[in-house]
Amino acid sequence: MTLVLLCLFAFLAGFIDAMVGGGGLIQLPAMLLLLPGIPVPTILGTSKVAGLSGTAVALQRYLRSPTKLDIRWRTVAITALVAGAFALLGARAVSGLHKEAVRPLVLGLLVLMAIYTAWRKDFGSLHAPRLHGKREILTGVALGAALGFYDGFFGPGTGSLLLFAFVGLFGYDFIAASASAKLVNVATNVVSLAFFASTGQVLYKVALPMAACNMLGSTLGARMALRRGTGFVRVLFLVVVSAFILKLSWETFGA
Repeated sequence: MTLVLLCLFAFLAGFIDAMVGGGGLIQLPAMLLLLPGIPVPTILGTSKVAGLSGTAVALQRYLRSPTKLDIRWRTVAITALVAGAFALLGARAVSGLHKEAVRPLVLGLLVLMAIYTAWRKDFGSLHAPRLHGKREILTGVALGAALGFYDGFFGPGTGSLLLFAFVGLFGYDFIAASASAKLVNVATNVVSLAFFASTGQVLYKVALPMAACNMLGSTLGARMALRRGTGFVRVLFLVVVSAFILKLSWETFGA
């Protein structure tokens, strides 16, 4: 019964994550609740298997879409490589730093994201890349370093943060930003998972069924995002970020 519930949460996480990120908001708390007594690093490693599988499937779906996506591949690739390297640093820092210190900072950032997205009605509706040349590359490197380390160290919400960054900093619409965020997220998940797997912190009998369900959810989520367009993704983004704000607020101030 526990595995069935975990698979249902993995499916839902994949479905939401494929569109706007934030799948960790659903999957990770469910694993912490349903797998009591399992060390947190092992839960993180197990969750990464499912998360990586779903993210990779969603990325493939975006790339195979008949709708042409105008993505700056060089910049996104460099961002992904830097993010992967810093994700390893973040994963190695898990036991040496206090995650509680990160929560208020991320909470404040999410609140600002939600306010800005709600205020700017046209935010993410038009695809108009605004960065070029060296400035574009340097912005990608900075973004990859910051969010790569965060994903390896803490994780939940990385997809939503990446999505907002590609819209707000680079000028992508929500669909192109979703695809770009997935590519970067694949890189961070691969590196983080490699670290957890090499240290024996993955429960494969749980991870593999969850991965299958996450992949199914991601396939359906990406298909819906491409079909419904940027307006739908914008609204869903606000809903997911608001839920994440409530969750972090409870963890920070409610305990």
